Amino acid sequence: MNPQRPVYLDYNATTPVDPAVREAMRPYLEKEFGNPSSAHSYGIAAREAMQRARRQVGDLLGARPEEIVFTAGGSESDNLAIQGVAFAHRERGRHIITSAVEHPAVLRTCRHLAERHGFELTVLPVDRDGLVDPDDVVRAIRPDTVLVTVMHAQNEVGTLQPVAEVARVVRERGVMVHTDAAQSVGKVPVRVNELGVDLLTVAGHKLYAPKGIGALYVRSGVALQPLIHGAGHEGGLRAGTENVPYIVALGRACELAAAELTAFGERVGALRDDLFALLANGVPGLRRNGHSSRRLPNTLNVGLPGLVGEELLTRVPDVAASTGSACHAGTTEPSEVLLAMGQGRAEALGALRLSLGRYTTRAEVERAAELLVGAATELLAETRGQI
Repeated sequence: MNPQRPVYLDYNATTPVDPAVREAMRPYLEKEFGNPSSAHSYGIAAREAMQRARRQVGDLLGARPEEIVFTAGGSESDNLAIQGVAFAHRERGRHIITSAVEHPAVLRTCRHLAERHGFELTVLPVDRDGLVDPDDVVRAIRPDTVLVTVMHAQNEVGTLQPVAEVARVVRERGVMVHTDAAQSVGKVPVRVNELGVDLLTVAGHKLYAPKGIGALYVRSGVALQPLIHGAGHEGGLRAGTENVPYIVALGRACELAAAELTAFGERVGALRDDLFALLANGVPGLRRNGHSSRRLPNTLNVGLPGLVGEELLTRVPDVAASTGSACHAGTTEPSEVLLAMGQGRAEALGALRLSLGRYTTRAEVERAAELLVGAATELLAETRGQI
């Protein structure tokens, strides 16, 4: 008999490839291998598959197919959006605004522009829930501001940022807006016109497509300087022969997400709340990190008083989850996101991120809670014994 696999509660890190997605891409790995730029039947079949995928991604986002640019993933999409705007509009200004809780693909790209290319960067604070204040964005805008980039959903705590409110006031001032929606697409409604953004990042492996495929929504009329130069693929914004099988996979994944969006949120949100209740019942003083209502339905970030999240997970190999902390030279460092949210070092080190997904079951939630509560109880007893 095969041993029971660990309960997977790390869907925010990556998702498995959905079987329907795998089947959709299979023909383009086998028989339909043509280059979509070729004029013969093989190329036409590949090109038509790409066009269909572009429509599927656009339909999920409420965008036109021609506004979808395929990339190699979320990080490339972020880089193309941020550097693409910065270099295309640097004659107008060299000031960029972002938040302190962005994904490294955003923060480090912005810092690279500041350190190596003479741009100025304003990094906005967040409150205890991880929220950016739109008024802070307004106050930070200058005549030379060319871009505001604020993520849609925070990947560690799940807080949903007020992107629509930010975009409304920013675009009124003639400044472009980008949002990294890698964690929110496929989990909550993400419609580009409702958000009012000019650019939006999608990462395939966060919504049951393979790693190595992503997309960038580029509102019609927005000028970007490409990062990769060559032939005129993807409307001249991303040179290189397109990865047709993975593009097909992303399109199918977006189609599946659109069909089950409401049901996914209701089912997974209920499981997340059950998981929190089970953990809170067994771990005294357990707290939830992030906003209580403005959050992803699948994400639960909790603080374990008196414990270190990394140590707890080491005790529970049958639960696959994460902490957001980083280990450098044998020393565990707390999550920069939680520190930006005002938590102290010890408080932030006690964090645990549990992210649920399409295949999470109630039995898995109950098993994970039992294992985590048991390990936390043991660790707390050991800690008290050392005092």
